[in-house]
Amino acid sequence: MEEGKGEVKHIVLAKFKDEMSETQIEESIKQYANLVNLVPSMKSFRWGKDLSIENMHQGFTHIFESTFESTEGIAEYLPHPDHVEYGNKLRSQVEKVLVVDYMPSKVQL
Repeated sequence: MEEGKGEVKHIVLAKFKDEMSETQIEESIKQYANLVNLVPSMKSFRWGKDLSIENMHQGFTHIFESTFESTEGIAEYLPHPDHVEYGNKLRSQVEKVLVVDYMPSKVQL
């Protein structure tokens, strides 16, 4: 596979601030999800809450997954005005955040 080509997952782990209500968190998630309608290179968005019984979440409570067709798609997404605006808002709502981008790989058995 050519370097930078192929599906890329953009993973965000977040812990919302304690003062954020469930309604505020839900609204923030809807705004995040709407980026798929505003940023052409963003192909899909999914999210969920940590439910692991291992207690290794290090305080992160919410997981967000966006899909892009390539690393170029991520490069277009990052400076996109709608992403920048939302990212600034999200940073003010979370206590901590972790971001990882990766290209899914199949294991050859």
